[in-house]
Amino acid sequence: MNNSPDPQGKWQAYLSKALAKCRTFKFPAFYKKPKFWRNLAILFLFVLLSGLGAGYYWISTLDVSKLESPLAKPTYIYDQAGNKISQLSSSRIEPVTLEQVPQLTQQAIIATEDKRFYEHQGVDFRSILRALIQDLKTRNFSEGGSTISQQLAKNLFLTSDKTLSRKLKEAGYAIKIEATLSKEEILEAYLNHIYFGEGRWGLQEATRYYFGKNAEELNLEESALLAGILKGPTIYSPLQDKELALQRRNIVLAMMADQGYITAKEAAQATAAPIALRTKPLDNLSGKYAPYVDYVIEEAINRYGFTEDQILTLGLQIHTQMDAKVQQAAETVYKDDQFFPQGQSDQKVQSGIAILDQHTGAIRGLVGYRGESAFRQFNHASQLKRQPGSIIKPLMVYGPALEKGYRPDALLYDGPLDLDGYAPKDWDGQTRGWVTMEEAIQQSWNIPAVWLFDQIGIDTGKAFVQKAGIPLTEKDAHLSLALGGFAEGVSPLEIAQAYTAFANQGLMHTAHAITKITTADGHVLAQMQPESVQVTEPAHAYTMTLLLQNVVQQGTAPKAALGSRPVAGKTGSVELPPTQEFAGISKGQKDVWFVGYTPELTAAIWMGYDQTDRDHYLTTSGGSGPAVVFHEVLSSALKDTPIKPFEVPAGYVKDWNIWPEGWDDQDEYDQNKDDDKDKKDKKGKKNKKDPKDKNEFWDLFQDLWS
Repeated sequence: MNNSPDPQGKWQAYLSKALAKCRTFKFPAFYKKPKFWRNLAILFLFVLLSGLGAGYYWISTLDVSKLESPLAKPTYIYDQAGNKISQLSSSRIEPVTLEQVPQLTQQAIIATEDKRFYEHQGVDFRSILRALIQDLKTRNFSEGGSTISQQLAKNLFLTSDKTLSRKLKEAGYAIKIEATLSKEEILEAYLNHIYFGEGRWGLQEATRYYFGKNAEELNLEESALLAGILKGPTIYSPLQDKELALQRRNIVLAMMADQGYITAKEAAQATAAPIALRTKPLDNLSGKYAPYVDYVIEEAINRYGFTEDQILTLGLQIHTQMDAKVQQAAETVYKDDQFFPQGQSDQKVQSGIAILDQHTGAIRGLVGYRGESAFRQFNHASQLKRQPGSIIKPLMVYGPALEKGYRPDALLYDGPLDLDGYAPKDWDGQTRGWVTMEEAIQQSWNIPAVWLFDQIGIDTGKAFVQKAGIPLTEKDAHLSLALGGFAEGVSPLEIAQAYTAFANQGLMHTAHAITKITTADGHVLAQMQPESVQVTEPAHAYTMTLLLQNVVQQGTAPKAALGSRPVAGKTGSVELPPTQEFAGISKGQKDVWFVGYTPELTAAIWMGYDQTDRDHYLTTSGGSGPAVVFHEVLSSALKDTPIKPFEVPAGYVKDWNIWPEGWDDQDEYDQNKDDDKDKKDKKGKKNKKDPKDKNEFWDLFQDLWS
């Protein structure tokens, strides 16, 4: 006999008792009273009004001011010939106005994306219901039902997730947009923000990418193709599946005909047309000529007072003096590592070059860095401040000396020298007693330069370089200025500008890249006002040119030579500072320079490390790396330019190789003449005469000369 309990029977008993009690329970009949329904109606109305009020308040707090702000317009930069060479913008969109968009294009978009666009107020409940019914029929829930205003809201203010909360926010933003903007403003904003696939945002960018034209040139077939892409940019892109894109385009054409935008005949003709895409390479101006453009931005900010934001958003038209041939030559060389010292794995040898037209001051080419380009990175051509070394000698010493009456055959002291504790040395560690100015410049001897600088006076040299646009500080008041010992230093652009005075018969024009800045409709906002200064007399400038030609032909810069084309130039090197960090390094340079010019162009090149230390210094000279870069850039830039000589000033006579009459029988003069001959033949024989005696001789020589 089984005495175990029966669970099922027990629960059935409990359920029977509960049902019996329910049958006997009497509910109150309050729902039969009119008062109940009145109160219920009031409650419902209260909840409804409260919900509407809360919704209205929430919508009113939504910020759509972004739509009222004008879209960033790209700024275009032009070269000296008026060709558009670069584009700057803070946005991925190039905006168009609704007036620029063909009516057929607008209609194709509306017919496809929101055919009741002009009837609803942001949310089309009829379209939503129709989409829901269609989704229930197909059970794939692919129909969106979103209006143009909703899509605009999603693109600008929301994420792309498919949640109920996002859809509610989308509807709220759409209503706020409709209450804030007109239908025309909404459609314009939509056309500028919608995604057309292939990384293209906005109608203008898409039109250029797919068809190689501007939006205002779109025809019916192209308009329908772009409108068809919007349903699925990755699916209907003609670059991904041309056949599928064609089918979608023809569906759009049929929809336009159904809605009365085009006739059946027009639809049939457009349907029969094949897809015609861009065949030429896309001319992408963004990032083009970046090194030069970086300087253009720098000049627009520093010289004309524009802000970076204005340059990137106002659609400015900036006209410059860039010569594409010169700039391309410089960029090509700067991308080729063979023309630069190898450097270290953790730090590249940097460089900067500035190339000017000495006749106008126009910056024809400029590269401010080596390696990968980044927007407005440090510009070694214009922002660098480094000691110039020997390239300053023609400006600080020899140019002023020519003005004071010294001639290239003047004898300069090149022996042991100590001026109030300052004792310069020649780069080869030797002395030659007395050398001519021509020889001192040709071989870049230091002692003669310092000795002559002391003779003409520090203030005389400073006045000359300052007239040539080289900045000095209050600390720059010592003899080491003759060798480039500046407190702050100079940039290649400043040096190139200064040397244009020698290249242009003493007249220096202010270096500039920008000629004018205008609005998109041509209103001039800023314009270059020509500025020039007569740094020295034409005869002195030409004499310096002849001396600097000798540097290239027979001196320290043979690698800068351009064959039969005349070249004048000067090398410069800055030794490592005599600190404990560099102890034991016998041959090391911190900076190396070359500045040179032809009858057409003037260029200055600097090389060095951004951070010089015991592991990062140069072992080359200005006559090697920078001179080679000058040769490579200028030979390419002037490849098709006819060769011509430097212009000779009117009435100029080259007479410094004719010694003054009556000096041939003077023993002192003959001795110096013989010493000079020995120096040229044997290179190294020293004159042991007392410097004081030589000074007395020089004073006599100068008296007779004058």
